[in-house]
Amino acid sequence: MKALLQRVTGASVSVDGEVVGRIGRGLVIFVGVADGDTDKDAQYLAQKTVNLRIFSDEESKFNLSALDISGELLVVSQFTLLADTKKGRRPSFIEAAPPAQAEELFERFVAQARATGLKVATGRFQQYMQVEIHNDGPVTILLDSREKF
Repeated sequence: MKALLQRVTGASVSVDGEVVGRIGRGLVIFVGVADGDTDKDAQYLAQKTVNLRIFSDEESKFNLSALDISGELLVVSQFTLLADTKKGRRPSFIEAAPPAQAEELFERFVAQARATGLKVATGRFQQYMQVEIHNDGPVTILLDSREKF
Protein backbone atom coordinates (compact mmCIF):
# COMPACT_ATOMS: atom_id res chain seq x y z
CA MET A 1 0.00 0.00 0.00
CA LYS A 2 1.30 3.42 -0.91
CA ALA A 3 0.33 6.85 0.34
CA LEU A 4 1.42 10.09 -1.28
CA LEU A 5 1.14 12.92 1.25
CA GLN A 6 0.94 16.56 0.31
CA ARG A 7 1.02 19.20 3.03
CA VAL A 8 -1.66 21.77 2.23
CA THR A 9 -3.20 25.00 3.44
CA GLY A 10 -6.49 23.79 1.95
CA ALA A 11 -7.89 21.30 -0.55
CA SER A 12 -11.11 19.96 -2.02
CA VAL A 13 -12.29 17.10 -4.19
CA SER A 14 -15.23 17.26 -6.60
CA VAL A 15 -17.22 14.66 -8.52
CA ASP A 16 -19.38 15.85 -11.43
CA GLY A 17 -18.94 19.45 -10.32
CA GLU A 18 -20.09 18.76 -6.75
CA VAL A 19 -17.60 19.25 -3.90
CA VAL A 20 -17.68 15.98 -1.94
CA GLY A 21 -14.80 16.75 0.43
CA ARG A 22 -13.02 19.87 1.65
CA ILE A 23 -10.31 20.52 4.24
CA GLY A 24 -8.30 23.39 5.64
CA ARG A 25 -4.70 23.08 6.85
CA GLY A 26 -3.49 19.50 6.85
CA LEU A 27 -2.72 16.71 4.41
CA VAL A 28 -4.05 15.44 1.12
CA ILE A 29 -3.39 11.72 1.09
CA PHE A 30 -3.54 9.76 -2.14
CA VAL A 31 -3.82 6.05 -1.33
CA GLY A 32 -2.96 3.20 -3.69
CA VAL A 33 -3.71 -0.39 -2.68
CA ALA A 34 -1.51 -3.16 -4.03
CA ASP A 35 -2.61 -6.74 -4.60
CA GLY A 36 -1.67 -8.65 -1.47
CA ASP A 37 -2.02 -5.71 0.93
CA THR A 38 -3.73 -6.44 4.25
CA ASP A 39 -5.37 -4.66 7.17
CA LYS A 40 -1.91 -4.34 8.70
CA ASP A 41 -0.76 -2.26 5.72
CA ALA A 42 -3.75 0.08 6.11
CA GLN A 43 -3.21 0.41 9.84
CA TYR A 44 0.53 1.00 9.49
CA LEU A 45 0.13 3.67 6.80
CA ALA A 46 -2.68 5.49 8.60
CA GLN A 47 -0.66 5.67 11.82
CA LYS A 48 2.52 6.65 9.99
CA THR A 49 0.65 9.37 8.11
CA VAL A 50 -0.96 11.11 11.09
CA ASN A 51 2.22 10.88 13.19
CA LEU A 52 4.75 11.91 10.52
CA ARG A 53 6.41 15.15 11.61
CA ILE A 54 6.21 17.28 8.45
CA PHE A 55 4.70 20.47 9.86
CA SER A 56 6.98 23.27 10.99
CA ASP A 57 7.40 24.42 14.56
CA GLU A 58 8.29 27.96 15.68
CA GLU A 59 11.87 27.41 14.47
CA SER A 60 10.71 26.25 11.02
CA LYS A 61 11.81 22.66 11.72
CA PHE A 62 9.72 19.63 10.84
CA ASN A 63 8.78 18.74 14.41
CA LEU A 64 4.98 18.61 14.32
CA SER A 65 2.58 15.98 13.01
CA ALA A 66 -0.99 16.30 11.74
CA LEU A 67 -2.07 15.17 15.21
CA ASP A 68 0.04 17.89 16.86
CA ILE A 69 -1.55 20.67 14.81
CA SER A 70 -5.08 19.17 14.70
CA GLY A 71 -4.68 19.03 10.94
CA GLU A 72 -7.39 17.93 8.57
CA LEU A 73 -7.07 15.03 6.12
CA LEU A 74 -8.43 14.63 2.60
CA VAL A 75 -8.03 10.99 1.55
CA VAL A 76 -8.37 10.10 -2.13
CA SER A 77 -8.07 6.63 -3.65
CA GLN A 78 -5.50 6.58 -6.45
CA PHE A 79 -4.57 3.25 -8.03
CA THR A 80 -2.11 5.01 -10.35
CA LEU A 81 0.38 5.08 -7.46
CA LEU A 82 0.93 1.41 -8.34
CA ALA A 83 1.95 2.20 -11.93
CA ASP A 84 4.80 0.12 -13.32
CA THR A 85 6.64 2.14 -15.96
CA LYS A 86 9.67 -0.10 -16.47
CA LYS A 87 8.68 -1.25 -19.95
CA GLY A 88 7.31 0.70 -22.87
CA ARG A 89 5.49 3.99 -22.71
CA ARG A 90 2.17 2.94 -21.22
CA PRO A 91 2.05 2.25 -17.48
CA SER A 92 0.95 -1.16 -16.28
CA PHE A 93 -1.28 -1.42 -13.23
CA ILE A 94 -0.89 -5.18 -12.72
CA GLU A 95 0.28 -4.62 -9.13
CA ALA A 96 -2.89 -2.74 -8.14
CA ALA A 97 -5.43 -4.65 -6.06
CA PRO A 98 -8.77 -5.63 -7.61
CA PRO A 99 -11.42 -2.94 -6.96
CA ALA A 100 -13.33 -4.80 -4.22
CA GLN A 101 -10.16 -5.51 -2.22
CA ALA A 102 -8.84 -2.00 -2.82
CA GLU A 103 -12.06 -0.35 -1.66
CA GLU A 104 -12.16 -2.43 1.52
CA LEU A 105 -8.57 -1.53 2.45
CA PHE A 106 -9.05 2.10 1.45
CA GLU A 107 -12.03 2.26 3.84
CA ARG A 108 -9.91 0.63 6.58
CA PHE A 109 -7.29 3.33 6.09
CA VAL A 110 -9.98 6.02 6.35
CA ALA A 111 -11.45 4.40 9.48
CA GLN A 112 -8.01 4.28 11.12
CA ALA A 113 -7.45 7.95 10.29
CA ARG A 114 -10.86 8.91 11.69
CA ALA A 115 -10.16 6.96 14.88
CA THR A 116 -7.44 9.51 15.68
CA GLY A 117 -10.07 12.21 16.09
CA LEU A 118 -8.87 14.29 13.15
CA LYS A 119 -11.35 15.63 10.61
CA VAL A 120 -11.23 13.31 7.59
CA ALA A 121 -12.85 14.02 4.22
CA THR A 122 -12.70 11.69 1.23
CA GLY A 123 -13.25 11.49 -2.46
CA ARG A 124 -15.47 8.80 -3.97
CA PHE A 125 -13.96 5.42 -4.74
CA GLN A 126 -13.66 4.56 -8.47
CA GLN A 127 -15.04 7.93 -9.55
CA TYR A 128 -13.47 10.51 -11.83
CA MET A 129 -12.48 13.31 -9.46
CA GLN A 130 -11.13 16.82 -9.65
CA VAL A 131 -8.76 17.58 -6.77
CA GLU A 132 -7.86 21.15 -5.92
CA ILE A 133 -4.75 21.39 -3.78
CA HIS A 134 -3.06 24.41 -2.23
CA ASN A 135 0.40 22.97 -1.54
CA ASP A 136 2.17 24.25 1.54
CA GLY A 137 5.91 24.37 1.00
CA PRO A 138 5.49 22.37 -1.20
CA VAL A 139 5.99 19.28 0.92
CA THR A 140 5.26 15.94 -0.78
CA ILE A 141 6.26 12.57 0.71
CA LEU A 142 5.71 9.01 -0.54
CA LEU A 143 5.13 6.25 2.01
CA ASP A 144 5.10 2.54 1.17
CA SER A 145 3.90 -0.03 3.71
CA ARG A 146 6.28 -2.58 2.20
CA GLU A 147 9.24 -0.44 3.27
CA LYS A 148 8.57 -0.62 7.00
CA PHE A 149 11.98 -1.90 7.94
